[in-house]
Amino acid sequence: MLRQIHSLPGLIAALLVAVLALTGAVLSVQPALERFAAPSVVTGTISVAALAEAARAQHAEIDKIVQTASGSLVVSYFEGDKAGADLLDPATGRVVAPHTPSTTIRFITNLHRSLLVGTAGRVAAGLGALAMVVLTVTGAMMLAARQGGWLAWLRPIRGSARQRWHAQAGRLAIVGLMLTAMTGCFLSLTSFELIPDGSAEPVATSSGGGGERASVGSLVALQAVDLADLRELAFPYAADPTDTYRLTTAAGVTQIDAATGQALSFQPHSTARQLYEMIYMLHTGQGLWPLGLLLGLSALAVPVFAVTGAMIWWQRRRSLPRITDNRPAAAADTIILVGSEGNSTWGFARTLHAALTQAGHKVHAAPMNALAPAYPKAARMLILTATYGDGTAPASASGFLARLDRSALTLPVAVLGFGDRSFPRFCGFAEDIGAALAKKGWPALIEIDRIDRQSAQSFALWGDRLGTALGHALTLAHVAERPKTTALELVKRVDYGAEVQAPTAILTFRLPGAAAGRPLWERLFPASLPPFEAGDLVGILPPGSTVPRYYSLASSAREGVLEICVRKQPGGLCSGFLNDLPLGGRIDGFIKANPAFRPNATTAPLILIGAGAGIAPLMGFLRANRTHREAHLYWGGRSPGSDFLYREDLASCMADGRLTALNAVFSRVAAGGYVQDRLASDGPHLAALLQRGAQIMVCGGREMSGGVSQALDAILAPMGLSTIALKASGLYLEDVY
Repeated sequence: MLRQIHSLPGLIAALLVAVLALTGAVLSVQPALERFAAPSVVTGTISVAALAEAARAQHAEIDKIVQTASGSLVVSYFEGDKAGADLLDPATGRVVAPHTPSTTIRFITNLHRSLLVGTAGRVAAGLGALAMVVLTVTGAMMLAARQGGWLAWLRPIRGSARQRWHAQAGRLAIVGLMLTAMTGCFLSLTSFELIPDGSAEPVATSSGGGGERASVGSLVALQAVDLADLRELAFPYAADPTDTYRLTTAAGVTQIDAATGQALSFQPHSTARQLYEMIYMLHTGQGLWPLGLLLGLSALAVPVFAVTGAMIWWQRRRSLPRITDNRPAAAADTIILVGSEGNSTWGFARTLHAALTQAGHKVHAAPMNALAPAYPKAARMLILTATYGDGTAPASASGFLARLDRSALTLPVAVLGFGDRSFPRFCGFAEDIGAALAKKGWPALIEIDRIDRQSAQSFALWGDRLGTALGHALTLAHVAERPKTTALELVKRVDYGAEVQAPTAILTFRLPGAAAGRPLWERLFPASLPPFEAGDLVGILPPGSTVPRYYSLASSAREGVLEICVRKQPGGLCSGFLNDLPLGGRIDGFIKANPAFRPNATTAPLILIGAGAGIAPLMGFLRANRTHREAHLYWGGRSPGSDFLYREDLASCMADGRLTALNAVFSRVAAGGYVQDRLASDGPHLAALLQRGAQIMVCGGREMSGGVSQALDAILAPMGLSTIALKASGLYLEDVY
């Protein structure tokens, strides 16, 4: 529901809100420019009477003197039938220069207030402000849910680049945007007199005695007012001897007899007027220029929202499920229910649907929120659900548990969760669903399983187990919609591990060189590597396979190469292909961002932990450690003589300070061990690092990561911490396989 409320106004009002934001950002600079251009008014140096007297000496007929919110003094006057305006020096009252407001700023102001189309434009601007309120509130609520609650608001944001830009801009600008949007709504309502602004309230008036007018500098009521308190002084009409001076200050409006200089009446500003002026100041920054600049910076986030939001919406639109031969629910023997936040889970559901249909089943797929009261011919139900944020139901499953609670259904069921293992409640919603179904008495077709970061390999293994339960083979070859691939050529390889039966290769790829046979355009304008950072993933499809294999990157695109570390797995199609690839051999690869596995942007120590080929992204982080941030590497191999990966690179990082300490441990040497053993023996040192706010990053096999977690929990326990708590704060990151 939140997503629908957020997306619809956003798409409809994107251009309108962007125009209002950009014009508002331009106008937000004006108070600061005017403030620094205007001479400062020093309290107690000159009275309003003295200033008015000096101005009268230069202009015979004055309409009014106004002090703007920025501190500029403007005198409006008549010379015959010609009106004019000058800027005054507050110290002397002398004319400084003609007052000529910028036509450009006037144009932008009108564009901001009414879109240059009068009343209809003012209505549209007001609706734009209202849309911004709705978008800001719903966006904040969605981000809180995504992060795992309001207390996790400042956690690192995960997701694609456009999702991170969208959410980060919102997180930085939310206060300014909320203030601007709400005050804009208020001002719009006052412009249509739906809310009083205090200006229309009756003001008590008095007439002067009509005697000969005294010089303005001699008027007692004006002599008592400091120039710093002046807002406006309106002069009496020359042809009316009973007309009075009208003095406006922050306190209210005073009428002054032009002959005697005595105050005839005083009316304080109403509460409505005071409220209006305060809100006007908060919206425009007039009189509060630092706030104006902050509001302008916040407004610049709106175009970012418009572009990234449209891109996110379009991507979701493109990835909406298109399932062929989807049978009606009443006729299906197999029901697939899907809980998805960004539609990626629907891709897996489509693969499952196709495989079951090919095996002869009649399959119906629907969102989890569409759980029906009955499925007359169903023999089983398969639930595929992602987890949103920290254990929250995804959008298409938010009402499932309530529907289940009211349901009398009982079917054999299999639950498959999709999530990110770096979150504290990995597949937490799937586990909640499994527990609720068990409580309702639904028999488990197979036990609940979990897919980490959309692993196609894990999905295929789950399909094997499901097929066994169904009594027939079930091949789930899931291929997500793949980004454009880049051809890469192997230019360097370093082989390790043959002596310890663990063949491992460090492979370095570049874009293919300009060959004579290539088109002239490609030779003149060679392609560039797609953007990526160390720790991101490259997807590679080996010949004869439709399932990509992902490898962590040990390099960034800035280095001009793509480097991976691959251990040859028994029967591994892709690892075998890569380990046998000769120099000059080519692959087609695509980048999959992995923003959840990045060093944080602090100066606290880094604790890097890995084993085997898991050293690849850690090596990339060390190479990029140009600020010489304190970094401690714990890494495990088999034998220093055969598979000490990156030995020379690590020595280079030690020599120049990018690596503070190297702790390598090998399992096939005398008195050897595993990386978790070294962690346990180094407990006091690690505890000291952790007390300094160190971030832990773990990369390698799942068995290794489990041992590492146990060893670190033992170290953390006396500190009242755990790896789960560190994960929740972003200080414990894993990239395991």
